[in-house]
Amino acid sequence: MDTFAYVFAYIAFGLLTLSAVLCLYRIGMGPTAPDRAVAIDILGTLLIGFCAILAIVTGIVEVAGGSEFVAARMRDFYLNVAIAWALLSFIGSIALAKFLEGKGFDE
Repeated sequence: MDTFAYVFAYIAFGLLTLSAVLCLYRIGMGPTAPDRAVAIDILGTLLIGFCAILAIVTGIVEVAGGSEFVAARMRDFYLNVAIAWALLSFIGSIALAKFLEGKGFDE
């Protein structure tokens, strides 16, 4: 079971890295500001995916006989980073959409 989880983690890291490279290309070469904004938002979502995969991998270390306390704290750390990043990404996306639409923050 551990081998399957590690293979899954490596494949997921590879796909997330490929997606991140494509998002960076869109950020650099995007023809319009909304294209760049969407790419930045997707990059934030990919970061949440990286944190989730790291949380899964640290959970595997805990099961495999590592220090339970350290592995649990690292897993919690990655999940807390993912939740905080998701909230900030959501607020940032709304703020950027309002800015690109030409409205103020209080409208």
